[in-house]
This record gives sequence, C-alpha cells and structure tokens, in this order.
Amino acid sequence: MMIKVYGLLLGLAILSQNIYAQRRIIDVHFHSRSAGDYGEIPPPNPVTGKKPNALTNEEICQSNIALLKKYNVVKVISSGSISRNDDYAKVEGQRFISSLEYPDHQNNPLPDTTTFVRLFEAKKFFVFGELGLQYEGRTLDDPKLEPYLAICERLEIPVTIHTGEAAPNTPYTCCPKFRIGFGRPLSIEPVLIRHPKLKIQLMHMGYPFLEETKAILNVYPQVYADLSAIDWLVPVAEFHNYLKSLITAGFENRLMYGSDQMIWEDAIPLSIKNIENAPFLTNLQKEKIFYSNAARFYKIH
Repeated sequence: MMIKVYGLLLGLAILSQNIYAQRRIIDVHFHSRSAGDYGEIPPPNPVTGKKPNALTNEEICQSNIALLKKYNVVKVISSGSISRNDDYAKVEGQRFISSLEYPDHQNNPLPDTTTFVRLFEAKKFFVFGELGLQYEGRTLDDPKLEPYLAICERLEIPVTIHTGEAAPNTPYTCCPKFRIGFGRPLSIEPVLIRHPKLKIQLMHMGYPFLEETKAILNVYPQVYADLSAIDWLVPVAEFHNYLKSLITAGFENRLMYGSDQMIWEDAIPLSIKNIENAPFLTNLQKEKIFYSNAARFYKIH
C-alpha cells in the first residue's frame, strides 16, 4: 500500500513539474534596462540580497534572454527607450514587443505627436508605457498627454500606467515630486470617460488600493491589471491575499503576469514561483494569468 501511495505521489510530482516546465508565459511588464541605470554599483535584490551578475549592456541583455528561455517566457512587453528596445529586438525580435517608456532612465524627451505616430508606424514600438507619471507628480489625466492618448485610442495602442506605491524613501531620493496619491487607480477614470476605446493596463494591480482597483475593473472592461513587482517584492502572504481578493471578485480573466524585471536575475523565478504556489489558484486560472489573458489583451497569436 505504501509503495502504491509513494508511486502516486511521485507521479503527481512529475506531472506538476511537467506542467510547470511546459507552461507558456507572457511577461507584460519587463524593462530593457541599461548598465548604470541604478548606479555605477548596482544594488542587490531587496528581497534576496543577491547582487546582479550582469554589468554591461550586452551582459544584461544576454542574461535576461537566458532567463526568459529557461522559464519559457515566450513573449515580453519590453518597456524602455527606443534604442535599448532595439538592442533586444536585434537579438530576439520574435520574443520582444517594444513599449515606449516615459519617462525613461536615459531622460529622453517624449517625442512630439508627429514623431510618435511615425515611430509607431515604423514598428519601433507597439505599446505606450510604462508611464511612470507618478514619479513626476503627475497622473494620466495630465493635459499634456491628451493628444498622445487620443492617438493611442485611434491607432489601438495599449497604454500601461504605473499605479500604487514605490520603493521606500522615493520622495527623498530620486523623485521629490512623487506622491502616493498620484498612483491611485481612480485617477485614470477621467481618461477612460474621454477615450472609451482606449486599452489601459494597470501596473502592480493598483496595490495597495484594492477597492479602487476592483471598481475600475468592474466598470471599465477595457482595463486589465498586471501582477508585477508585488508578486515578489511584498511578503508572499500579502501578495496572495491581494490577488485572492481580485480572483474572488471575478477578475481572473483580466489579470496578467508581469515580473517588473529590471536588473536582478532572481526577480523572474521569484515572481513565477509565488504565483505557481498560490494555493487558491486552479491550473486554469494560472494559465489565464500567465498567458491567455495577455494574449487576448495584446492580440498575441
């Protein structure tokens, strides 16, 4: 009897490993970072304490691609400057979908609207974001962005916006204009009213503004949310509680996997593990989060 039980458990374990190994993943929140973006000596991962091994642009690119292959991340929404996104596309153009980050770590100005359209038509980017407006003390409702959002609605360009929190001491270090309140999910509502066909991705699931995130997702079906950063930076129990509440509220078809990979080699495996280990998720729900929801949102075939 014990031998049969052991054999059954072993078989289930092997099956689980095979499902994990074969699962296709789309990462909707990834950054094509450059060497020096986080200082001459990059800081260690705040969770694991592990220091990045890749220190040059080429090393960072190769390290990230190796990680994506290892964990079967077949498509990536790669947020960064046009030039840095091109570096990744030149190596693996089929894997990377370029997203125009603003503001970016190279302090590139936002292109004028004519150039914006020209770059999109030239397939230099397909997504607008991450828009880290909160770090500049702004919201998506900023009048200066209105012409760009009108273009995005007309050309069906998805927009991705940072919501929620940031690292401790952010207003005292990099970003004196940063305020938590500018990251509230409800701040995007005026834009949604003006642009009913505009597709918006709430980054970080609006954490910790759970009720506002639920309200936006409930009223505006063109809005999806990603799990990035909180799926590895906050305590696992806290992440699971937040995610479970959104699942229980009925939004399993609107949540997408994101790593918020920047420079740390262990962010992707940590974030995947924390979702895979969520005891309340069915395998179908995991498949939706890891792949099918993003495939629908981004029209990936």
